[in-house]
Amino acid sequence: MTEMLGKYELRHVLGKGAMGTVYEGYDPIIARRVAIKTVKLPEPDDVEAQEELARFKREAQAAGRLSHPNIVGVFDYGETPELAYIVMEFVDGTTLKHVLDKGERFAIPEIVRVMDSLMTGLQFSHERGVVHRDIKPANIMLTQAGEVKIADFGIARIESSSMTQAGTMLGTPSYMSPEQFMGQTVDARTDIYSSGVMLYQLLTGEKPFEGGLTAIMHKVLHTEPPAPSALSFTVTPALDAVVKKAMAKRPEDRFDSAQDFATALRETAEAKPAATESFSLGLDDFSDGEATMVAPRRPAQAAPAPLPAAAPAAKKGPSPILLGGGGIALLAILGGGVYALFGGHKQATPQTAAQTAPAQPAPAQPQPATPPPMTAAQRQAAFTATLGALPCTLLNATGQASAPVLTGLAGAGAPQAALTLAIQSLPSGQSVSNQIQTIDGPYCAALDTVRPYHPLFAAAGHTLGLGLAGGKTVLHDGDLITIDQTMPNFGGYLETDYFSSDGTVLHLYPTPTDAARQFPAGGAKTLGDPAHGGASWQVSAPYGTDMIITIASSTPLFTTARPQDENASDYLPALRMALQNAASNGAQISVAAIPVVTLPKTGG
Repeated sequence: MTEMLGKYELRHVLGKGAMGTVYEGYDPIIARRVAIKTVKLPEPDDVEAQEELARFKREAQAAGRLSHPNIVGVFDYGETPELAYIVMEFVDGTTLKHVLDKGERFAIPEIVRVMDSLMTGLQFSHERGVVHRDIKPANIMLTQAGEVKIADFGIARIESSSMTQAGTMLGTPSYMSPEQFMGQTVDARTDIYSSGVMLYQLLTGEKPFEGGLTAIMHKVLHTEPPAPSALSFTVTPALDAVVKKAMAKRPEDRFDSAQDFATALRETAEAKPAATESFSLGLDDFSDGEATMVAPRRPAQAAPAPLPAAAPAAKKGPSPILLGGGGIALLAILGGGVYALFGGHKQATPQTAAQTAPAQPAPAQPQPATPPPMTAAQRQAAFTATLGALPCTLLNATGQASAPVLTGLAGAGAPQAALTLAIQSLPSGQSVSNQIQTIDGPYCAALDTVRPYHPLFAAAGHTLGLGLAGGKTVLHDGDLITIDQTMPNFGGYLETDYFSSDGTVLHLYPTPTDAARQFPAGGAKTLGDPAHGGASWQVSAPYGTDMIITIASSTPLFTTARPQDENASDYLPALRMALQNAASNGAQISVAAIPVVTLPKTGG
């Protein structure tokens, strides 16, 4: 008997993967061959499997709204008591990965044709608010007729969807963009980056970045690959420029659209075709040897944990409620360019024995002198060089330089991993007390904006005091957000900003009701306490982790008042310019940042 799944006949297995099985099927009602992807329904308490099912449904939702010749069509979605399934267009062909894995190479005109079809499909997808986020050869189908079709929208981001948020790292490492490694919000330019990686591979036969996860992450965030023309004589410098722009580390430096990418590639491709190598298009088994990586969001904790413990969940954080009014706009922020720093190791050169033994015993060779121990200044310099400029961090080193205590903040995910590796790469014999807190959310751009004005080892008395009143680390629904601040050893002005995980910034000080004034060295300023006057704020849902940044400067940062609340993406460029201007005019600057963890009210 023919095995049935709903109204569809299951004819044979095309492939199996971690998530389920793909069958060749048949729709007897309209006499059509189909491909049917299935996954088992998870147990209700299996959170990870439930997320896999959500991605599976999202694939049906994303691809189901896209009907285009260069996108594998989705016809149906269904569930039985045991499994869920997607019914898709049957593609009689293979994947681009299967072709590349056999060592086949394409001529330049064929590469341009494949990429042009890919860009056409992506342009159609992006115009309808769908970002694929996992463009790679395994997800590019080639039909027997040579057509190119984009498959597997399982981790696609649908515009206005809250199912995938900043702080979650998804994708296939070799093809992931810098913003994906940082767990930041992505847009169409992420697909352009991944397509640029694929173009590099088509032109050279090699991926631009390879290795383990941490090695690839370091390269993607910190280094440039060899120019394709250095690896293939058929590639021109003009094509190098196209690849470089598509793979720019900052999204704003890439092509604005898939259509622009395709146009640039066509215009710069060589007119003279290179020798074409033929390849066979057979039915692939749909297996993917390079799996898509999905780093799930971390479970919520009562407070941020020291590295390398897991970080709190990156939910939409609460925007403090200004007593007496006003809503705050919701916007996901895309962080700026981010780079990782890793320590290296020198490899010893092996010694070769002499070919002819001397007649007399060789004189004893002097042993190299043991290097003198590092001075305190040298240790401090080593720490600063390794840790002081790490992206998505704001670190403090206190205590003796031989065994400093590290405190401050580091972004969760890739920044946390980079920090851990950087600490491990410090000179041997260094003892470190790691008390750094992780913070999960779209805060890398804010930390990177203020970090240049925050030395790892601050001069005595130059530290700005910042904390929640009473030494609290967690606030609950209805609690007042009260902040204690103490000026460093210079007089000046304060700028205090509350960064919410929804991408907005509330300027806590100065405000229209609490105008800016100059504070003496060591002067104190309390915010949010009705007993001191001025504005007050209290915690409300949704809960999560937000961040407060305070800046002390000997001259005012802004000559005109900022709006009460604004998008971080609008504020940070202005803050960056203000800090640069203040520093260039000789102003003294001190920076501090703390997380604000908020939870529902406990007890009755």
